Amino acid sequence: MARSDDRNTEILEEGDIFFLYRPKVNEDEPHGTGDVQRFEMVLRPVGGEHVRLMIVGRKRLPDAERHERFWGFVEMVADSAKKIEPELRGEEYRTKTRGRQEQPAARPAGEGVYVLSLEDGQMHLSYKLELPEKPGEVQKAFRIVPEASFALSIKNPEKGSPANAGLGGEDDAEYPDKLQEEFRDRRFAREDAHLLDFEGAEFILVGARTNPEGEYGLDLETEHEDYEHAEAIRRLRMVRSRHPVKPLFEGGWA
Repeated sequence: MARSDDRNTEILEEGDIFFLYRPKVNEDEPHGTGDVQRFEMVLRPVGGEHVRLMIVGRKRLPDAERHERFWGFVEMVADSAKKIEPELRGEEYRTKTRGRQEQPAARPAGEGVYVLSLEDGQMHLSYKLELPEKPGEVQKAFRIVPEASFALSIKNPEKGSPANAGLGGEDDAEYPDKLQEEFRDRRFAREDAHLLDFEGAEFILVGARTNPEGEYGLDLETEHEDYEHAEAIRRLRMVRSRHPVKPLFEGGWA
């Protein structure tokens, strides 16, 4: 990734990004976001350290042109991508009132490369897709466009949340004193990517740009991918036997 000399851009982190969705309980054949329980993304920095599984509210990405503002949180942090995949598998369980229930496995909906950068003191998450080669109905539903950027701010757990909002309580991130100081008593921090390396870290994504390479001078280098070389298959081990991969390669629901 390159930084343009004539822009106030600082690269904080770069790596692989994966977009996923998990259907609702007992929904084996989703056909829209109404059949989806969660929309997720995984950030795998270069080197594979502190791989993050993140939940995005509203079950899609914010519209960059409309500057939509969505809440999200870090559900899991692991030291390798392969440790994330077991959390994405399906499972069967029983309840006293409804009997046997099935939670379908997560489906990969896109993969590419990302950069966390500082733009005039504000952290941004920018990405560019590698798969699918041609976005389909699944990508349109989750607003996974070929390339986009979002302002990313991380919430101070000591500042509380509005009523009926945020994780709250025991689910809040617990930062070491040195990192907690990064907030400087503000409600949000906007400069330190390490604040995302804690489970329960809450964040705000705000749609910013549809052309981060041109706007910020980033070089989002992508590669041609197929099933054999897809990072979701290699890194997350999302093989067909566990996770339907049609959305990743064809853009259709599965």
